[in-house]
Amino acid sequence: MTNDDVSYTYIKAVQSTDNVKWKKAMDEEMRSLHQNQTWKLVQLPKGKKAIGYKWVYAKKEDAPGKDNIRYKARLVAKCYAQKEGIDYNEVFSPVVKHSSIRILLALVAQFDLELAQLDVKIAFLHGDLHEEIYMSQPDGFKVLGRENWACKLSKSLYGLKQSPRQWYKQFDRFMMNQRYTRSQFDHCVYFRKLQDGSFIYLLLYVNDILIASKSKVEIDRLKAQLSSEFEMKDLGEAKKIIGMEIKRDRMKGTVCLTQTQYLKNVLQRFGIDGKSKPISTPLAPHFKLSALMSPHTDNEKRQMDHVPYANAVGTLMYAMVCTRPDISHAVSMVSRYMHNPGKNH
Repeated sequence: MTNDDVSYTYIKAVQSTDNVKWKKAMDEEMRSLHQNQTWKLVQLPKGKKAIGYKWVYAKKEDAPGKDNIRYKARLVAKCYAQKEGIDYNEVFSPVVKHSSIRILLALVAQFDLELAQLDVKIAFLHGDLHEEIYMSQPDGFKVLGRENWACKLSKSLYGLKQSPRQWYKQFDRFMMNQRYTRSQFDHCVYFRKLQDGSFIYLLLYVNDILIASKSKVEIDRLKAQLSSEFEMKDLGEAKKIIGMEIKRDRMKGTVCLTQTQYLKNVLQRFGIDGKSKPISTPLAPHFKLSALMSPHTDNEKRQMDHVPYANAVGTLMYAMVCTRPDISHAVSMVSRYMHNPGKNH
């Protein structure tokens, strides 16, 4: 799924023309937090400080081919107020490798496997907290008569430094208990050998899950096991993962990855419309870049301060890593000048 973040504060969201939709999204988030028993409302102990929070808003697209837009609101703790050794200790959490995604899809194409996708709702909230952390009550949801009380967190919350690690540990422990094997190459890939000699595979990317197997029965069994432990949303046949669209032709035995919507969003973000002239190669042979093109005067540097050069290069790098290795050379050239780019760069 693709998220388009909306730069709103709580006040701006409730005063916007879409205030009813944002309010509904916040109500759903708070309902999930309460059902998950994420915190207890207590009087803030003497000597303790409550960390802050913020609401993060996004419009989320459904699967490719659908025009439905969902409004999402997420309550996020302000992690910069956390102190190491007091509010958190270890924070490392593995992330699935792009090569693992491609290998899984190659297996799907080669052996004509079923490919299903699940979304874990409030994934980071499943991890247990071992530290004593207090957070201010969110605006719009303060309990009457207890406005000055604080939320004592008992479960992880988005934004906490340790939340990704706690979620992964919880999920990993569950998969091990289901007798799955964790890949030594990628700790976000799990598999189990079935009685007929085939395999069932699971790939985890934060809260997105891909499941592949020849057996629909085994996929449904794993879905049921996951749903018994976590709040899940069944997305059916996999169509999209980390901004990459999955296009499959079972008759031809092919699986393709594209980033059509991502690239359209990038072009729109940087003001490149349909009138721009396309070219056949990422970088023309005669095109040369050098440090001599960097700004030398203070006036030139001030002009470039308003150009989102590093942001543009970063979006190109993501496309390069995911689906466009053909632009690797061009991206490597322009990335050399991110510290001091000029107009010609």
